Amino acid sequence: MKKLLFILISFFTYSGVLGQNSLNVYVKDTETKAPLAGATVMLAGTTNGATADSKGFVSLSDLPIGRHTFRVSFLGYQEKNLVISFPRTAMDTLLILLEPSGEELDEVVISSTRSSRTIRDIPTRVEFIAGEELEEKANMKPGDIRMILNESTGIQTQQTSATSANASIRIQGLDGRYTQILKDGFPLYAGYAGGLGLLQTPPLDLKQVEVIKGSTSTLYGGGAIAGLVNLISKTPGPEQELQFLINGTSAGGLDLNSFYAKRFGKLGLTLYAARNSNAPYDPANIGFSAIPQFTRYTFNPKFFVYLSEKTKINVGLNSVIENRLGGDIQYIRGTRDNTHSYFEQNKTGRFSTQFTLDHAFSESHRFTLKNSINNFNRDLSLPNYKFSGKQISSFTEANYSNSSAENLEWIAGVNVWTDAFKEKEIALASARDYTQTTLGAFAQNTWKTTSKLNIETGFRTDYVVNYGFAFLPRISALYKIRPNITSRLGGGFGYKAPTIFTEESERLQFRNILPINEQANTLERSYGANWDISYRTSLFQESISLSINHLFFYTFLNNPLLLKPRANSLYQFQNITGHIASRGTETNIKIGYQDFNLFLGYTFTNTKIREDDIDRLNPLTPRHRINAVLMYEVEDKWKLGAESYYYGKQVLSDGGTGTNYLLAGFMAEKLFPKFSLFINFENFLDVRQTRFDSIYTGPISNPVFRDIYAPLDGFVINGGLKIKL
Repeated sequence: MKKLLFILISFFTYSGVLGQNSLNVYVKDTETKAPLAGATVMLAGTTNGATADSKGFVSLSDLPIGRHTFRVSFLGYQEKNLVISFPRTAMDTLLILLEPSGEELDEVVISSTRSSRTIRDIPTRVEFIAGEELEEKANMKPGDIRMILNESTGIQTQQTSATSANASIRIQGLDGRYTQILKDGFPLYAGYAGGLGLLQTPPLDLKQVEVIKGSTSTLYGGGAIAGLVNLISKTPGPEQELQFLINGTSAGGLDLNSFYAKRFGKLGLTLYAARNSNAPYDPANIGFSAIPQFTRYTFNPKFFVYLSEKTKINVGLNSVIENRLGGDIQYIRGTRDNTHSYFEQNKTGRFSTQFTLDHAFSESHRFTLKNSINNFNRDLSLPNYKFSGKQISSFTEANYSNSSAENLEWIAGVNVWTDAFKEKEIALASARDYTQTTLGAFAQNTWKTTSKLNIETGFRTDYVVNYGFAFLPRISALYKIRPNITSRLGGGFGYKAPTIFTEESERLQFRNILPINEQANTLERSYGANWDISYRTSLFQESISLSINHLFFYTFLNNPLLLKPRANSLYQFQNITGHIASRGTETNIKIGYQDFNLFLGYTFTNTKIREDDIDRLNPLTPRHRINAVLMYEVEDKWKLGAESYYYGKQVLSDGGTGTNYLLAGFMAEKLFPKFSLFINFENFLDVRQTRFDSIYTGPISNPVFRDIYAPLDGFVINGGLKIKL
């Protein structure tokens, strides 16, 4: 009896000890010591776990006796394992500090802001497309970058020619001339050279694409009132990179692209070569090309010389030759007559050089010298009309950076732009030739004031010959409210020098447009601000990741330059008495679950032109736009994606209203060790403007084209082969 009583007492005593074992911890950020609400603590190999409250506190109970491992994790932070033996000699509450995980998002270095910091610590709001996302978008349109940019919130690709598919990029409701496009920090696509630039820039040799929305003229000078897009090229590494991409489309397109990169000791090389072509395509059978006939050859070599660990030089050449013919299908195919006689032909040659010298005096002191020369020829021919010219431009910059202080970084520099355009065949009484020189000086500072607050300030002064000075201050701030909640606020001034090369001019093929009047026209000046807040967390014991970013934007452009009709069917650019104001919001949501990622986006844009105290909506600017993309990926095996894009109604330049529409697509890629096969069903609902609206008026021999606000090519299938050696 005594033995039985002893066994029972021992059993209940053990059970009591078993039930009383508990663990109390606080989970905080190792740098800011802020609590990590939503962090999880799990007993390894069991379902026993709990989530941290708003103070970062987690309590686990009913822990068995013995030595156990606990997994502490939080989205965006490095996981930590704790080994604890029970029963514990002390029942104090433990403090667990987690470090940021160093995920790709946190490690990407953004060059567009001229700072050496990662995207996680940059006060300026920067969106970037890189890695697998860049490759997936390139699969959809391997010949140019339109698809990469157009699928982002707040960005719209605007087609300016119904038959030649010419297009420009709009950011936050402002016309394409207010967006600055750079290649590795060089402004190669401005003025006349901006024509067809989107269509002639391939994505295969790009490492990443960086987008800064809002006024950013302080960073790279005039032209970035709406924002800038910086295309960052790949650089050679010790391992050889050799890629081939072969793509064909149901619309008669063929893309043959290749890229090579390798570093050989103190020398390095990247080489991109491509041939892109398309047959004339008219899915609506209206007699005009929705996709023109074209053949384009691209050759971009770049050489790298590593003189020492501190000094390196790279020299590159971008070259593109293209013949693009759109218009009447019968004319293009050679069965032309007096009725079928309309055509629009673009012959272009683009040659640009890039030179960069980078020297580090020490780990924190660096000098950079950059130069580019751009030669762009374009011959635009229509029946009984030809616009032909050459633009030669150059860009030179010298800058010096200092990051010796742990929490402070400076960069200052000077630069010179030259831009000269000469018209070859003069169609008007006076040529539209111009020469423009801009001298600039800038300084920028990034200051980590506390562990939570980073501030970036900058100032630029540009002197534009014949137009005067532009003073461009800017400021941006990053505040880390909590480790998973951040906010950025920024704003600055911008300007744009007068030019005839705009979306309005392209739609008229430059016919009857008078030259810029340097005595009457002035700089377009602007100011703007962005404010956003980002939140990321995990749900259901980290099985689901969630991130949300919401942005408010506003840009005010004073005395904008607009095209006005004159007598005798002529047009001239004038600075109107009034302004353009663009305001709106962007919302981006990303949800991840196992191998699935869902991206949701919404853009609200309200852009108005006020002239002579009368307001009107900016044409071709949908007020509402929604995008949704669902991706499924099995690592190194499959990639599947479905996407849809809704465009709301938009006012047209003729006073009408464009129909709202929905685009949908699906892509799949099967990956193998050395190659992959992909297929893309673009716009499989076959949405075309020609289905619900007309694109031209008048006879087919002399058409007058209306605004293009929806796709013309409809449902197109493309697919191909990618080889990586």
